Amino acid sequence: MWRWLGARGRLVIVFLFVALQFSIVLAQTRTAECPAHLEFLHKLSAAAIERTNHTVRYDPAYVHLAYPGGDVPADTGVCTDEIIRSYRALRIDLQKEVHEDMVQNFGLYPRKWQWVQSSPDPNIDHRRVPNLMVFFSRKGKSMPISSHSGDYSPGDLVTWDLGGGVPHIGIVVDHKSAESGQYMVVHNIGQGPKMEDVLFRWKITGHYDYFGPNL
Repeated sequence: MWRWLGARGRLVIVFLFVALQFSIVLAQTRTAECPAHLEFLHKLSAAAIERTNHTVRYDPAYVHLAYPGGDVPADTGVCTDEIIRSYRALRIDLQKEVHEDMVQNFGLYPRKWQWVQSSPDPNIDHRRVPNLMVFFSRKGKSMPISSHSGDYSPGDLVTWDLGGGVPHIGIVVDHKSAESGQYMVVHNIGQGPKMEDVLFRWKITGHYDYFGPNL
């Protein structure tokens, strides 16, 4: 039977077998995570879901913030602010953590804004998706980008390209869609924090876990 499949058929079978093995290894790795990490991800998922109870007007304006612990007005924000507020509910201040890393490693962060910004700016740096991607990859755990829903777990951070290089970010949560069976995502794409079945709606550009500075 194997020889009847032809070269293309055999290649497809090999590809599917490798993809299956990769998913099994990744799943085993996730279930083997330490209990403290799993508990943290559960709490982060719950904090993100709680954010959907808030009314937030989408507003990307630059705002002068207190430091540390600064935030834009509670009834405004963008996608990154939902990540920041979810972590702050767990007593982790991404404004402070990102700023401190950028002070020491400014050259490692995207240069997109550095032609107008010659040093780190705690008012805005943590509110930019590309900066969070670098920070999470440095201080957290980067995980493979996959088209298999089982490779994403509650508490995971996912970034997307909405098209034309427009970045977006959300948190995978432990509620599953009745339609797709996939974990849903809490994000703010313009209508405030929502829990929606959007994991594969756009091109995924990043997949991370971040447990804060003390785990």
